[in-house]
Amino acid sequence: MSQANGKTTIQVIERMMGLLDALAASPEPINLKRLAADTGLHPSTAHRILGMMVEHRLADRIEPGTYRLGIRLLELGHIVKTRIDLRVEALPWMQVLHEELHETVNLSVRQGDEMVYVERMVSDRQTMRVAHLIGARAPLHVTAVGKLFLLEDGPEPCKGYALRTRLEGLARNTIRDLGSLSKELEKVRKAGYAFDHEEAENGISCVGAGIRDDEGRLVAGLSVSAPSNRLDKTWGQRVRLMADNISRAIGWGGAGAPL
Repeated sequence: MSQANGKTTIQVIERMMGLLDALAASPEPINLKRLAADTGLHPSTAHRILGMMVEHRLADRIEPGTYRLGIRLLELGHIVKTRIDLRVEALPWMQVLHEELHETVNLSVRQGDEMVYVERMVSDRQTMRVAHLIGARAPLHVTAVGKLFLLEDGPEPCKGYALRTRLEGLARNTIRDLGSLSKELEKVRKAGYAFDHEEAENGISCVGAGIRDDEGRLVAGLSVSAPSNRLDKTWGQRVRLMADNISRAIGWGGAGAPL
């Protein structure tokens, strides 16, 4: 392929992407005249590229001169979604957090009334001791990330959880009554991240933030565990930022710029 042909091909791709963005920005089918104006393309150029997009199902022609995004994009999006590996996407951001704080970084997912730890980067400080190994479980109410899931559930499901589990105590600071848990969840709602103050294990505290998928659902949590005398409450914003970066990596479109 000559340089001229290569340049032309890239230009066509850039114009096609512009048309896709214009179609995506409109909740309703959009006519050729407006598409050309929005993309700065000559109507004949836009028409030619749209014809190719329709042929490959990247766009649908609703009626002569009116277009919308094509079903092929939905098919491709589903393929991408099924191939996303949460652990693989999370590891680079876990590494960043681990290198910054030098404390244990955890990735956990919910299974029923428990959080399950699926990945962990251990503190490089010799005095660190956390019982949660990969595959270990802990009740929702004793973990920082578990509180995020209880908040997401809402008041009535949270009450049901409290009745089912009786808010079992695992450490001296475990929250044991629904009133105290509700107050704690209100703090979580306001902050956007959660703490575990020696509620799962004596001497160990934790701060965690939620990870959301492409539909905005809370699907996992990122947390940092440390001896209570080392855990800094200001880490909450940093953990939340890294959790948001992981969320964007798996398709979440929430507000805020990635690192």
